Amino acid sequence: MDTLLALANGFSVALEPTKLLFCLVGVFLGTAVGVLPGIGPALTVALLLPVTFKMDPAGSLIMFAGIYYGGMYGGSTTAILLNAPGESASLATALEGSKMAKAGRGGPALATAAIGSFVAGLIATIGLAFLAPWLVEIAIQFGPWDYFALMILAFVTVSATFGDSPLRGLTSLFLGIMLGLVGIDKLTGQARMSFGVPELLNGIEVTTLAVGLFAVGEALFVASKRLREPEEIIPIKGSLWMTKQDWKRSWAPWLRGTAFGFPIGALPAGGAEVPTFLSYSTEKKLCKFPEEFGKGAIEGVAGPEAANNASAAGTLVPLLTLGLPTSATAAIMLAGFQQYGLNPGPLLFAEKPDLVWGLIASLFIANVMLVILNLPLIGLWVRLLGVPQPWLYAGIIVFATMGTLAVNPSPVELGFLFGFGYLGYLMRRYDYPVAPMVVGLILGPMAEAQLRRALQISLGDPMILLENPGSATLLGISFIALVAPFVMKGMNRFKAAED
Repeated sequence: MDTLLALANGFSVALEPTKLLFCLVGVFLGTAVGVLPGIGPALTVALLLPVTFKMDPAGSLIMFAGIYYGGMYGGSTTAILLNAPGESASLATALEGSKMAKAGRGGPALATAAIGSFVAGLIATIGLAFLAPWLVEIAIQFGPWDYFALMILAFVTVSATFGDSPLRGLTSLFLGIMLGLVGIDKLTGQARMSFGVPELLNGIEVTTLAVGLFAVGEALFVASKRLREPEEIIPIKGSLWMTKQDWKRSWAPWLRGTAFGFPIGALPAGGAEVPTFLSYSTEKKLCKFPEEFGKGAIEGVAGPEAANNASAAGTLVPLLTLGLPTSATAAIMLAGFQQYGLNPGPLLFAEKPDLVWGLIASLFIANVMLVILNLPLIGLWVRLLGVPQPWLYAGIIVFATMGTLAVNPSPVELGFLFGFGYLGYLMRRYDYPVAPMVVGLILGPMAEAQLRRALQISLGDPMILLENPGSATLLGISFIALVAPFVMKGMNRFKAAED
């Protein structure tokens, strides 16, 4: 009952005319930028983060959530039409979606993705509204040792999830944690790793790192391979609407995808990659037309896309209740909270209930706006895909530069932007995931603070991490998650040697 009252209060905030405008602008910008080739939700949020810098916190966070959801919708369009998923969560959608587009059924593929996203987003947001307060009650019982162990688990799972190599993921994470050490130590007041540069005393800006790695790095990477591997733009053909048969084949995958996506996304060690591929494999087994898989089965688009968007809402559960980002997009969203001095977690629900519940209520509104916006404007997004790549990525670099200078007009900050951009290019070039680096920069200082607090309470005894059941369990799971990929790889090599 308390949840319903809080949600009703949230709708009274979200339905204010100014907040509705923020939401509409957010979903439109998110979809417009997310629909461009090679730009997924994480990059969309990173690019548009500076836009909200000087706005009202409640309105801009609602706009930010609209950008997030809009980027998720737009990312599916890119994956389907160009076979260019903006992030790993869209890979499963691209498998069948691109085949449908090539077969002239791009319209139904886009439609089932949009409607499936709406259904999954609606159900998952209801889950978020009712699950978040329950998790807050649990989170209040957490000690600093539990939070530290939880962050270690997030470190390990994010590093293992992104990319093909856990070792490369851990390397990327380590770089992010190292960057998180730059600046003034909040406990002692001593400058760390600032090298006499005054701009480094406040630490590395998460916005600069995110925009550099995602936007500038992607632009440089695409430019580097343009002459060797030119991408062919696939125009949409055929009807833009779903037939009765398409509806019949899609509704069950939407629900199953939601059932996979939200629970796994809501886990502190969750993410969208696992549920999307679980959904894809499930639909492949349950499909009445298995021969169509690999050639453009609509179930292979409906299920994974629903799982993707349900996990996006699920990702907000650990972000809002525990302050833990479990994906690249969530990490950049956390930066959006922090730029207003807000720290997601149990206290945020008590200190800023209007803001939190207004944000949750705005997700319902954003879902409705997005399905109304996307279905009629599919043709427009297709025209946007015709923008020449040199213009597109030159515009991205200009936009990233202007956004960074708007937040911090410093030549040093601009140097960091392009330095991180070049680093992002090298990481893509040598197949190192960039998302763990952003997570390391954001969570690294938090993990350090919680560890020091735990050691202060225990008078320097590190055994406190293992004496508490909660932290010991989480550290045990982290160890298993860290070792398992290497053990599996060793077993596969052993079996290959035997054969």
